[in-house]
Amino acid sequence: MSRSAGGVSAILRWSFFQLHWLIGITAGSLLMLIGLSGAMMSFEEEILDMLNPGLRSVPVQSVPMLAPPLLLAVVVPLPSGERIATAIFSAEAGRSVQLLLQTPPGASKLLPLYVHPYTGQLLGEARGQAFFEWIERLHRFFLLPREPGRVVAGILSSSLLLLIASGLYLRWPRRPLDLRTWLGFNPRLKGRPFLWSLHAVLATWALPAWLLLTATGIYWSFDSVRSSVDSWAGIERAPRVKKEMPPKADLNGAVPDISLAWQRFSDKVPAWRELRVRPPETASAALEILWLLPDAAHQRERNRMLIALDGKLKKDERFADQSTGKRVLAMIHPLHMGRDFGLAVQLFMMLSGLALPVLGVTGWLLYLSRRRGAREAERQRKALLPVVGVAAEESILVAWASQTGRAESLALRTAAALQAAGRAVVLRPLASLQPAELAGFPQALFVVSTFGEGEAPDTARGFARALGLADLELERLRFAVLALGNRQYRQFCGFGHSLQAALLRFGAQAWQPLTPACETEPAAVEHWFAGLKRFGVRDDSLSASAQAAPAWEPWRLAQRTLLNPGSSGSPLFELTLLPAKGELPHWTPGALVEILPCPHSCSVEPDLPAPRRYSIASIPEDGCLQLIVRQHHHALGIGLASGFLTLNCPLDGELALRLRANPSFTLAEDDSPSIFIGNGSGIAGLRGLLRERVRRGIGRNWLVFGERHRATDSVCETEFGVWVQAGLLEVDRVFSREPGGCHVQDFLRGESARLMRWLGEGAVIHVCGSLQGMAGGVDAMLEALLGREGLDLLIAQKRYRRDVY
Repeated sequence: MSRSAGGVSAILRWSFFQLHWLIGITAGSLLMLIGLSGAMMSFEEEILDMLNPGLRSVPVQSVPMLAPPLLLAVVVPLPSGERIATAIFSAEAGRSVQLLLQTPPGASKLLPLYVHPYTGQLLGEARGQAFFEWIERLHRFFLLPREPGRVVAGILSSSLLLLIASGLYLRWPRRPLDLRTWLGFNPRLKGRPFLWSLHAVLATWALPAWLLLTATGIYWSFDSVRSSVDSWAGIERAPRVKKEMPPKADLNGAVPDISLAWQRFSDKVPAWRELRVRPPETASAALEILWLLPDAAHQRERNRMLIALDGKLKKDERFADQSTGKRVLAMIHPLHMGRDFGLAVQLFMMLSGLALPVLGVTGWLLYLSRRRGAREAERQRKALLPVVGVAAEESILVAWASQTGRAESLALRTAAALQAAGRAVVLRPLASLQPAELAGFPQALFVVSTFGEGEAPDTARGFARALGLADLELERLRFAVLALGNRQYRQFCGFGHSLQAALLRFGAQAWQPLTPACETEPAAVEHWFAGLKRFGVRDDSLSASAQAAPAWEPWRLAQRTLLNPGSSGSPLFELTLLPAKGELPHWTPGALVEILPCPHSCSVEPDLPAPRRYSIASIPEDGCLQLIVRQHHHALGIGLASGFLTLNCPLDGELALRLRANPSFTLAEDDSPSIFIGNGSGIAGLRGLLRERVRRGIGRNWLVFGERHRATDSVCETEFGVWVQAGLLEVDRVFSREPGGCHVQDFLRGESARLMRWLGEGAVIHVCGSLQGMAGGVDAMLEALLGREGLDLLIAQKRYRRDVY
């Protein structure tokens, strides 16, 4: 993996995510107003007609509607003294004439008046017209003066464009040509997944309209943009100047006689759909008429004619004669409004406008949910890693290396006990230490676990390798090691022993022998904490620090389902457990349970059987705790624990269980892409993590899962299929016993280019399965692909997380 490529991709994704939510929670609220007001204006004409029966349209009569000269002569001068700027006539029978009045400078815009098309009677203003005028000012200028309002609208249009770009980048799927990934919505989702899916899919549906609305909004808002576009279209616009009130018309405000001019127009244009007649302001001025032909595609296909009052034609401009650029630009307003292209387009534009407030609400809910999750994560982090002091001349280094989290927990308790005794403490994971740093500490306490047969935990691999190559002088260092392990392995506490041997080789001195500790032997841990008395730790601090393991609690087996009937492999069961008393406790996805392979009553007996650990296959929001357990068979029969859980424990029977944190197998705190790799019963831990990612609505999840046969071993297929359809998951199932089949690590080796692409985008790998089988093979494959340093870097970045056994 290219370190620089992966870093750049991760930074780019982080930057786009920060940009997206920052614009969303700032400009997003105003964009909601733009969308809502625009949606309301989409059907303004229809709403006004409904609110004003008999005003905007009158009953059709047998006589012709009044021609413009006669009608204007009847209604002008107006009773209130206003002057007509434009009279709008429709060829539709019974459609009232609309008079647009000139607004004096500095005054509020006057509302249109309606005139009876057959009698010339002044009908008055339309009910609701003032409301829509207010909505339009809100939509275009945010109720600000025109010029600053235009700038605000342009900035918001640009913000929407940035939201679109960042959203597309964050959502871009691996199969961009799959329309179901883009447009499919699963209403069965709940909670955060439902919100995320609604947010993403609705935005995709509205994307064409938003791009159009954004482009037109920027065009109208910024003169520099408009000038550049107009120049391309061959349009020359005069600079904006402050409008002055035109001189009053002759004849005491009455419109001059336009009969000759109208006759000339009628001779030239026998048929029209709509007229906009602009009366001359003086007797010497020309009559201006703009009209739509009957077959006009939209309201801006306007033709223009200037005619002197004596009937002399001064100008005749036809829309069809304009350049292509001008005709294209004339479509901007009709497209923006969506009214002239049929009901389907009008509805689409309205719904696209309504999508903005919906996305604003879902975006805020997702943001608040994320904030709550971040606060909870911070609370848990503070509880897990309390502030324990700073480095000082006599400070004590407490260093830890943990695979399951137990070593980390003991290191925290060690540091807390030392701090309570007034000692300065530096708490560090081995993953963040360089061996040379050890020379700077006079005393050090190491709490380390062993992984597998004597190996360092994943996070400490780099440190162990560097320590083996180092040449140090540590004569000043006094240290002790608490080594955790499992006596089932031949090299019990192997990493602890190798760490102690290396420190001694470099001249460091152990102030007490290595303390080996198996989890079933609490006396060793008590001995470790007792040794802290040399640092002034009191007995009461020791009792608080050397906490016992969580108590066993009674749980009830509520359901047991065979997942692979007919499989050639051992039976695989899904177990559903509920607390026998009290409420369902909380756990972090990726956590483990420990179960005693006997009825709950045996947990009070002095000689307990060794507990067994299982990955949790569910999340607390499921309302139950689920495990996926394979029935283990050996030469002497069925395994003790798997036999008890899958065969011998009756339904509703009680068993002893306790929860265990598993910090090395948690999800990334951000929304980084994630790769989930497993086989067999390893699907349990992966499913728990995937359910949490889906609950949060986080996409970019790739599951590679191995089993034997497709027909019998496609476990969780329905559940995963729902996530795939929602665009939240990509699944590759690998079947080793099928013709041409292979193992998971071999499949990934063949998909190395795809794997590198995901890693380059900052993906986090989660592996759950057997160390001696699949997990070991995947580890070897990754080391061959990335190199030892590349794999160490992945571990140091916490992008390689394993739950292996």
